Amino acid sequence: MIRHIVFFTAPAEQLEKVRAGLSILTAIPHARLLEIGTNLKTDQLGTDVDLVVYGEFDDEAALAAYKAHPDYQRSIALVRPIREMRMAADYESDGAVKRPLR
Repeated sequence: MIRHIVFFTAPAEQLEKVRAGLSILTAIPHARLLEIGTNLKTDQLGTDVDLVVYGEFDDEAALAAYKAHPDYQRSIALVRPIREMRMAADYESDGAVKRPLR
């Protein structure tokens, strides 16, 4: 499984427009799970990020299909001109929940 995480910042007056543009992504069928979330800013060192896109994909082909979808391009066209920062990471996961030893 591939986990896809993207962080965004936006000017306060554009935040809802960025969220609306990112919400287009949730209609793309290639993800197991896709969420658009607002950073709660509860971590004293992690208050810069405003919005998070979190997705889970079966494999790299599913992620590539997601990024090739016309709605992905539509979202980019709306969001890129008004967002400030975008930082993304994709990583492989076996999907297992790992708990620390006690």
